[in-house]
Amino acid sequence: MTPNNETNRDPIFSSRDSVAGAGWDCQQPGSYKNLIPTEDRGRHFSWLKPRTLWQSRRNEWIARFLRDPVHDERRRLVAAQRQRANAPKDLIIDRSDLDPARFLVLGDTGEGDESQYALVPPLLEVGKDTQFMVICSDVVYPDGDVNEYLKKFCCPYKDYPKPIYALPGNHDWYDGLNGFMVHFCGAQPSERSLGSNLILRGLWRKPARVKPGVLEECRHIRPELEEHLRQPGPYFAIDTGPLRIVSIDTGINGQLDHEQGEWLRWVSRTSPKPKILLTGKPIYVDNEHHPGDIEDGAMKVDDIVRASEHNYVAAIGGDIHNYQRYPVKVWNRTIQYIVSGGGGAYMSDTHRISKVDVNGVDEGDFKCYPLRGDSLSAYSRVVDRFFFELGLFISLLARRRC
Repeated sequence: MTPNNETNRDPIFSSRDSVAGAGWDCQQPGSYKNLIPTEDRGRHFSWLKPRTLWQSRRNEWIARFLRDPVHDERRRLVAAQRQRANAPKDLIIDRSDLDPARFLVLGDTGEGDESQYALVPPLLEVGKDTQFMVICSDVVYPDGDVNEYLKKFCCPYKDYPKPIYALPGNHDWYDGLNGFMVHFCGAQPSERSLGSNLILRGLWRKPARVKPGVLEECRHIRPELEEHLRQPGPYFAIDTGPLRIVSIDTGINGQLDHEQGEWLRWVSRTSPKPKILLTGKPIYVDNEHHPGDIEDGAMKVDDIVRASEHNYVAAIGGDIHNYQRYPVKVWNRTIQYIVSGGGGAYMSDTHRISKVDVNGVDEGDFKCYPLRGDSLSAYSRVVDRFFFELGLFISLLARRRC
C-alpha cells in the first residue's frame, strides 16, 4: 500500500509546524561567520535604537514635510560629474564587449551584520562567472555614512573581483549622498549641508567627516575602477552587447527630477536593445502599482517602461526587503516587475500582502519569497516571543512595586 503523505509526513518538514520546515533554521552554523571581522562578531544592527531611528528618519521627515532639496543637489552632482576628464557625458558605461552579459542584482544590502554576511558565500558561488554586480538601493544603513562603507560594503564584498555599481536608495541620501558619490563615483568628500534655505541647512543632517585612514583602507580592499569602467553618477546606464541596463535615482521621496526624467526618455529611445530598469523604488509592490513621478511632468516612469518602442523586458526595484514578481501583460508582451530587496538587510514579511489582483496580475501569476505561510510561521514566533517577554517584564515590575 502506498503511504499517505499527508498523515505520515514528518511535521518538521511542514512550515505550519516548525521554523525548520519554513526554511528559517539551519542544522549547523554557516561558513559566513568566518567572514565577519573578529571585532564585529556578535554585533547586531538594530532599528529599535533611538539613535538609529534619528539618523535614518531625520532628513526624510524634513524632505517630506518641509522641503526636499534632493532634486537641486542631484543636478549639481551630475553636472560636476560630467565635467570630469574622460567621463561619459551621456552617463552610459560602454560594456558592449560583454556578449553574453552575466551580472548580479541585489538590493538593500548594508546592515553590516550576520544578515548581510550570510548571503556572501552563496552570492560568490552563484556569481563566480558574472562580469559585474549592481546594488539596487540602500547600500549602507542607516544613513549612508562615508565611513560605514568600510565595514558594510568593502569588507563583505572584498572577494568579489569584478566591478560593483549601485543606485542610491533613500537611506543613501540621508547624508546628502556624500558617501555614495565618494565610493562609487570618485567624487571628493564633502561636508556640505543641502539646500539654500537657512532653516533647511540648519536642520538637515550634514555628511560625516571622513575618519583618518578609512578611504585608504577601502581602496586597498576594493581598488578604484579604471576611468572607463567607473560609475558616472547616481543615475546611469550600462550598455552590454545584448542588453541595456538603465539605473535611476529615486531620491528620498521616490521622484525623479526633470533633468533625470529627460535623460531616462532619451536613454530609453536611443537603443533598440532589450532593456532592464533598475530603481530604488519598485513599480509594483505589495499588490500596489506605483508608476513613479517625474518632476514637472505628466509622464510617469512606468509610462516610459511600458512604451513598446523602448523595449523594456523587466523593472527591478529594491526598498522592500523581500522578493516579489508581477508579470504584467502590456499589449502583446509581458514585462516582469520585480522587487529584489533581500540582499543583506532584515527580511520583510510577505503574509500581509493581500490577495493579488492588480493590473491583470492575480494570485496564480504572482510569486514571492518568503512564501506567505512560511512568513507567517516565522514572524508569528517573533511576535509571540516579543509579547511574552514584554508581559514577563511588566509582571516583574508589578511584583517589585508590590
